[in-house]
Order: sequence, then C-alpha cells, then structure tokens
Amino acid sequence: MSRSRPATGIGSRLIAGISFLLFSGIASADYALNFQTPVTPIAESVLKLHNMIMTICFVIFVLVFGVMFYSIAVHRKSRGHKASKFDDNPKLEVLWTIIPFLILIGLAIPSTATLIKMDDTSNSDLTVKITGHQWKWEYEYPEQGIDFISALSTPRDQIENKAKKDKNYLLEVDNPLVIPVNKKVRFVITSGDVIHSWWVPALGQKKDAIPGYINEIWTRVEKPGTYRGQCAELCGKDHGFMPIVVKAVSEDEFNKWANQQKGKMVAQAAAVGKTWTKADLMKNGEKVYQKNCAACHQANGLGVPGVFPPIATGHPFSASDAMVKDLTERGFYKDGKIAEGTVDQHIDIVVNGIPGTAMAAFGKQLGAADIASVITFERNSFGNSTGDVIQPSQVKAHQR
Repeated sequence: MSRSRPATGIGSRLIAGISFLLFSGIASADYALNFQTPVTPIAESVLKLHNMIMTICFVIFVLVFGVMFYSIAVHRKSRGHKASKFDDNPKLEVLWTIIPFLILIGLAIPSTATLIKMDDTSNSDLTVKITGHQWKWEYEYPEQGIDFISALSTPRDQIENKAKKDKNYLLEVDNPLVIPVNKKVRFVITSGDVIHSWWVPALGQKKDAIPGYINEIWTRVEKPGTYRGQCAELCGKDHGFMPIVVKAVSEDEFNKWANQQKGKMVAQAAAVGKTWTKADLMKNGEKVYQKNCAACHQANGLGVPGVFPPIATGHPFSASDAMVKDLTERGFYKDGKIAEGTVDQHIDIVVNGIPGTAMAAFGKQLGAADIASVITFERNSFGNSTGDVIQPSQVKAHQR
C-alpha cells in the first residue's frame, strides 16, 4: 500500500490540472483560444454543441486513462500481480459496444438539429448576395438595388512594417456589410474567380464561395455591433488580405444607410456622363490605384519581377508565362512598356482582366469613373507622361 500512494498522488494532481485547463476554457467564451462570443442563435447552438462534446470527450478521457493508469500503477508485476488469463467476456464486449453507440446517438441528435437549423433559409426578411473576388468581397442587396465592393483598408505602411499596426490590423475594410438586427438575413454566396470562404465566427457563419455554384446560409444577429472575420480558404497571394466586417444596426439605421448607398450609386451613374478634368482624374486615380493595384504592381509601379509586370516606364516587362503569352497575343507589350500602349488596349485589360492570371477583371468591381481615373493616373505617373486623359464614357464602351 505504501508504494502505491505516490503514484495515486501524481495521478490526482494530473487529473486536477487537466480539469482546470479544460473547464477554464469552457467557462469563458471570450478567451483568446476559445470561440468568439456568439451573437446569433446559430452561433450559440454551435458553441453549446462544442462544449457538450468536449465535456463528453473529457469524461471519457478521464475514465479510460484513469482505469489504465490505475491498473498500471497498482497491478504492476513488481508488486507481485500476475496477468489475468481471461480473453473473452461477453458482458463486457456488449457493454463497450452499446455504450459508444449510445454516445454517438446522443451526439448525433443535437448536431443534426443544428445543421438542419443552419440550412433553413426560408422566410427571410432580407437577401444579400455575396461574391468573392481576388481579394475583395462584393455585396449586393437585390431588393434595395444596392451593390458595392468591400476591400481591405489597412494602410500599406502597416503591411510593410513602416508604421505601427492598429488593433484591427488586416481586419478592417472600407465598406462593411450592413444588416439590421433581429431580422432573418439570407446570404447567397458565390465567387467570380477562385474558391473563397466567407467566415464570421461571432455569427457562426462559414460557407465556401465557389465559381459557378451558389451556396446559402442565413443569420439573425441579436446584438448591435461590429463583427469581423476573413476569408478562410487559401485563394491566392493576398488570401490573408481579404477581411470581412459586418455591422449590425437597428432597422431605422439600416434604412438610413440603404438610402445613402442609393444616393452614392446615383452619383456614380451621373459621373459616367460627366467630363472630368485631368487633375480630378489623377487625384481619384491615385486613391483607386493604392487600394486596388498597389498590392501587385507595388506603390512605386515597379511590380514584382517574374510575377507582376511593372507600370513604371523604363523597366523591362517581366511576368508569369500565362500573362506574357496573353499580352503578346494582344500585341500590346512587345517593347516592354505597359502604360504606353494604346488607350483602348489598356482599358480592355483593366476592364476584362487576363484569364488564368492574377490580373482580375475590374469592369464589374469598379465604376467607369474609377477605371478611367486609375488608367489616367497610370499613364501619367511612375515616369510615364503620355498626357492621355481617359473619360468614363470611354471605359463604359468596353464594359460588357
């Protein structure tokens, strides 16, 4: 008896330590290694399911390893014990078959109920179409006639370690998704290029965005606030720069925001017919370039040799084989200069992109005024001095 006490003491302390670690995590949903605090019924169901399964796993762990370590310590050969000769016990075999079966049934019932609840998108109050693009999200509200792009807003200086990083580093966007609280919102999710994944942990939402395929999920946020997530699928070079921000507001605030968005869209439509000055195009074009183009072509227009071609004049053209092939077939860059070719070809590439490469088609992501601005900026910056002034009406003719 005296030799078994130390082993029992160590086992008790080990079990107590593991219990503390597991239950301390279960008790606090705000802990950094645990789930985010749920703000929807689905997220609450997922967290409860997670906690219940972890508790069952913990109990099984303690029982199985407790018996095993007890047997090793107490019934070891040095204490004079001999191995039992029995190898067949029908009652025991029935028990260790039935008990796991009952445990699995017990887990399957609440899990299935949660999955069925997740897929029930019927009777929604609002529908939002979500389209993933490299590397931004497009949100469309068909019933309100609203459509906009949401992109990363973290300054390049922070990304390049030239400035101190903010609290929401790489988790902030220029145009968040806005939804009303206590309303059932249906999300229709797809992709315009590669596979992305729309994931907001606090909402309990994660769904793949697949080109040519539509997925559906829904949410009902009960607490106003700002909730952050990000793309959870490896979708390319800037996968880590594709955050999601959801703002849940009251119904009155949502209606006010929707009216503001409609006003912006009317102003954008009016801008297409307007004749812009070169100064205005250059000013707006620099903003559009830094937001949409600098990640690949760099803020100085020099690109990334062998991957993304330079915009700056005087630098030899160098990019992926697919991009070189496409551009050569278009007869555009034989002299290695990108922003000094014909205006129509330049617009065509920005609007329609280059299939099979990271050069996305911006024709549906940006308005005609923004595309005209950025092309004017590129043709008159980075050492380029074509003097060209591109008007939105010229871009509109290329948008299909």
